[in-house]
Amino acid sequence: MTNQRKLRLGAFFSGTGSNMASWRHREAVPDGPINLQYYRELTRKAEASKLDFVFFGDGLYISEKSHPIFLNRFEPLTLLAALAMDTTHIGLAATLSTTYSEPFTVARQFASIDHISNGRAGWNIVTSPLEGSALNYSRPEHPAHDLRYAMADEFLEVTKGLWDSWEDDAFLFDKEKGAFFDPDKMHRVNYQGEFYAVTGPLNISRSRQGRPVLIQAGSSEAGRTFAARHADVIFTGQPSLEASKQFYDDVKGRAAAQGRNPGEILILPGCSPIVGTSPEQAEEKYREVAGLVVIEDALNYLGRYFNDLDFTRFPLDEPFPDLGDFGRNGWESATDRLKQLAREENLTLRQLALRTTTPRHQFIGTPSQVADTMQAWFEAGAADGFMVNNAVLPAGFHDFIDLVLPLLKERGLFRTEYEATTLHGNLGLPIPANRYTAARGVERG
Repeated sequence: MTNQRKLRLGAFFSGTGSNMASWRHREAVPDGPINLQYYRELTRKAEASKLDFVFFGDGLYISEKSHPIFLNRFEPLTLLAALAMDTTHIGLAATLSTTYSEPFTVARQFASIDHISNGRAGWNIVTSPLEGSALNYSRPEHPAHDLRYAMADEFLEVTKGLWDSWEDDAFLFDKEKGAFFDPDKMHRVNYQGEFYAVTGPLNISRSRQGRPVLIQAGSSEAGRTFAARHADVIFTGQPSLEASKQFYDDVKGRAAAQGRNPGEILILPGCSPIVGTSPEQAEEKYREVAGLVVIEDALNYLGRYFNDLDFTRFPLDEPFPDLGDFGRNGWESATDRLKQLAREENLTLRQLALRTTTPRHQFIGTPSQVADTMQAWFEAGAADGFMVNNAVLPAGFHDFIDLVLPLLKERGLFRTEYEATTLHGNLGLPIPANRYTAARGVERG
């Protein structure tokens, strides 16, 4: 059993939960998104349970129609720094946009978090889907979808180059010889591209894990290509085992075509378990969560995927309106999937809005039923693990940790102890070599 492939599990801590009305739940902590003690307690429990990492999302534009947890929340890298001081093994990952950032600053920020945490940082790379983001960054307009990915591709080339500015043994700290560093092991990136021009070097060394773990969640054509080229971990939202298997095979195939080892790329579908002691209790919990949502909030939630489109102008109980290509400059894969779902099931606007806010999925049931479903996806080659993203927090997370995770451990599907102290190590991923050190090794033959 020691060589058995293991599930990789991350926990998405989104304030009161992913559901639009989660803040209204009887056990919710309404100020959760800015409550450090609350996040500390959740993260401590995640680490005690040996999860691979905790994850915090982010966004750059809000309106009065936004999900309540987006209106008042921590800047996530600041939060990671605080949580790093309170933990020792669990990975700490957060979202940061390439579209509205600069490579040098991002490389420096995440390298700092990686040092503070002793090699446990992860960066969820996003291109910012909301068009309103441009209004907060003095931009005349939001770049088109595929242009954002072209920018991100160049951004990652620069950032990874900056993280290799210093070879691992570059800093000598030799007091007797007066040699602080070896100048032959300092490297400037000297990058000149279409979007970025950066000289370097970065003013911080490589961490114990070389660089942060790179995470990406795009499922569009451009997103899949980008992920296959750069990502160590890929988040995805898939409605079924079959769809997840298709995504898994496609992205792993793309990675292999680019010369990467598909086994060194982890694909983690989203999993929002609702767990009950019986199927009936699980269903009752689902209805409780769904019942918190009023139709106005559901329309606002759906509208955010379509760049804050005002869905109240359409008839609620008629078929979902034909929007053509509208919305594809934001969450392209998500809006395509929603429109397809509406067509295939002939859903009304009301039905799609409520379904989007509180989706029904295969991870609802007793602890053994949820564990069975996770195991089936894993063993079918549809997932390397899961991103656990509960509809309501903290209740949903406690149910998963207390009721489902012990079953996965009993079945030998999940660790009982950490294997390493870095995020790369615990995910079973190799530490990336410094490109200059590797090149010298090749030359030495």
